Formats: sequence, structure tokens, C-alpha cells
Amino acid sequence: MVKVYFLYFLELIKPKIILGNLISLMGAFFLASKGNINYNLFFLTIIGTSLVIASACMMNNIIDRDIDAIMNRTKNRILVQKLLSIKIIFCVAMVFFFIGIYIFYYFINFLSMFFVLIAFFIYVFIYSMYMKRNSVYSTLIGSLSGSIPPVIGYCSVVNFFDSCAFFLFFMFVFWQIVHSYSIAILYFNDYERVNIPLFPIVKGILVAKYHIIFYILFFIFFSLMLTIFGYTGYIYFVCAFLSGFFWLYLGLKGFYILDNVIWSRKLFRFSIVLIFIISIMMSLDFVP
Repeated sequence: MVKVYFLYFLELIKPKIILGNLISLMGAFFLASKGNINYNLFFLTIIGTSLVIASACMMNNIIDRDIDAIMNRTKNRILVQKLLSIKIIFCVAMVFFFIGIYIFYYFINFLSMFFVLIAFFIYVFIYSMYMKRNSVYSTLIGSLSGSIPPVIGYCSVVNFFDSCAFFLFFMFVFWQIVHSYSIAILYFNDYERVNIPLFPIVKGILVAKYHIIFYILFFIFFSLMLTIFGYTGYIYFVCAFLSGFFWLYLGLKGFYILDNVIWSRKLFRFSIVLIFIISIMMSLDFVP
């Protein structure tokens, strides 16, 4: 029984989302460390961030349970099946949240804690509770939350917000938007069924494709700024340039491929590969 409940909670905290956010956080953390890694700080940052993201994911499960019951890909989720009490999940989410915030406040720094709080507030209260159900621009708002983990990782080390943090933030904002649009197109019928006003649903897939190209170009621009402003080396620059333009190539193929599901799946999958490449290279090719 204990194992069953463990698996239930593991599903609720969405480990893939946590891992995805930690990859970008770690890349920024190692970039800021410049080879001088404080491992205690690193593990505390990982643990604190993971707890707060897990809390946000559990809150999202609570908020979205009515939508999840209708969508094919989410109709078997824990809360839809009523396998756990909402009160218990809420209490666990709050425990995770306060432990995570405690770690940042007492062991890391106030600036990083501030960004953690901002990300949580945007994702849970602005995006999940309101924007997702009411605005075509919900993805733009949600992307703000999803782009804060690398800022948290960077600021955990340096304890100030500079141009590097600025570039990291906007680089991941534009990555997040394209990543989310590709998911919306991939599961277009599901989102249309529950009347979620995502941009590709309301404005149409063709318009969304033009916006995807626009956002990929901005992603490339901000990713290259890290080298231009002297934070990363030229190996990172070449990798970011080539991978970014391959992503652009995949985006442009969307105007010629008739099957939007196949195209959006390729775009989505490469977005994950891309963030691994970028995060690893900024970790390795930093400028001392």
C-alpha cells in the first residue's frame, strides 16, 4: 500500500517537469560557478527548487482536475480517478512549498528565494487559476514561470541579477513558448474539446507557426548573447548557433508538412534535446 501511494504522489509531482527545470537550473548554476563549484550550495538549490516545483505541480493537478477529466491524455490522472484526497494533496503541497522556501531563505540567499516565490505565484495563481482558462496569451504568462529556474540557479551562486541572468531569462522564455505551442498543436483536439483558449486553438495553427518562427529567432539571439557579452566561449556559441538554426529549420518545415501532429512532435522532441545541449555547453564552456 505504501508503494502504491508513493507512486501516486510521484505522478502528482510530475518528475519529468521537475527534471526539465533542473536541467536548465544546473546549466546556469555551473555557468555562474565558473569551475569553482560549491557542492553543498548546489544540492541545496536542487532540493529547494525540486520541492517548490513539486508543490506547484500538485497544486496544478488540483486546479486542473475538471479539465483533466475530459482530455484523453489526462483522463486517468490520480485526482480524476479520485485515488487520493484533495485535502491531503494540498497539505503535502504546502509542506513541500514551505520546506523549499525555508531552504532558500536560510541556506542560499534572499534573491533566489524571491525568484522562487515569483515563479510559484505566476504558475499557480496567475497561469493555472486564471490565464489558462481565460486568455489566448496564457502561454506567454506561463513561460515567465518556466524560464525562472535558470535565473534561480545563476543567482544562487552570484547573489545578484546581471545581464547574464537577463539573457538566460529571455532565452528560456522564448524556448518555453515554442515548446508549449508545439504541445498545444500536438494535442490540438484535446485542448479544443475542453475550450482551453490556447493561441494555436484560437488564432489557428498557421498563425501559430509564424509566431513559432519569430520566437525561435529570438531564442537564438538571446542564446548567442551569452558569448557576445563574454559569459561563454566559442564552442558554446557554435553549438547554440547550429542547434538553434536546426530548430528553426524544423519550424520552417511546418509550412510544408501536411501532418501537423508529426511536425509538432518533432519540434517538441527537439526542443528537449536543444535544452540539454544548451545547458550542458554553458556548464562546460564558461569564461573564467
